[in-house]
Amino acid sequence: MVLNIAHRGARSIAPENTLIAARKGLEAGADLWETDVSVTGDGALILFHDRSPDRTTDVRARFPGRASRKLWTFTLAELRTLDAGSFFVESDPFGQIAAGAVSAADQVAFRGEKIPTLEEALIFTRAANWRINLELKTLPAALKDFPIVDRVLALADAVHMPPEHLILSSTHHPWLREVQEKRPEIEVQALIGVPVMKPMDWGGYEFPIYNANSARIDEDQIRAAIARGRTVNLFTVNAEAEMRRFIRAGVSGIITDFPQRLARIIASPGE
Repeated sequence: MVLNIAHRGARSIAPENTLIAARKGLEAGADLWETDVSVTGDGALILFHDRSPDRTTDVRARFPGRASRKLWTFTLAELRTLDAGSFFVESDPFGQIAAGAVSAADQVAFRGEKIPTLEEALIFTRAANWRINLELKTLPAALKDFPIVDRVLALADAVHMPPEHLILSSTHHPWLREVQEKRPEIEVQALIGVPVMKPMDWGGYEFPIYNANSARIDEDQIRAAIARGRTVNLFTVNAEAEMRRFIRAGVSGIITDFPQRLARIIASPGE
């Protein structure tokens, strides 16, 4: 059975990389959620994708005179003052509010949603008896010596996160090798196919699991990896026809903004 992986939570129907998006993914029937781990200027681990809070928060209004709005120039306390939910209601990025898939009550609840800490995300996932895939985002030059692997592993231990419920992924494969060396019981997944201008590089199929860019792969590549004993997950697949096509090709997991859509397909594969 293909895994249903909620991309940044169920971000088609909730503000991405928030705990409410995680809850929506769980309610939609996702097997796990994928989210992004970034680092603040004072060394805190948070869930955030972009290198600036501009797109998904009210940072311009909250810090109008800020010389730089790079994520790593903010402290955790500063970032926690931001509204990370209203942008979804105001921009309807996936058209799901207009489609009637997001209730009026949810739209009210999204406003004021905070950027979660990694600790909060791990505690939520553990309490839900769920699984989480943490993508370790590449670090800026200002944080190049930050020990992100050690910090993530230490935090997971501190909150008693079962290792079988935790996955670490990254485009920076040396971090995955570090996890394999230090904590071989924790699953790692190698992201490939980004950025788009770089060649698709399977790296000699070093890792057991690959998360590949669906826009840069075809059935032959999928079958070749599977023939080598590798597991293939794809990101980010939102169209039903593409979900069905990749399931037929033998992928093990689909990372999607629409876990509610994928859940229906998995439940009725013949339709």
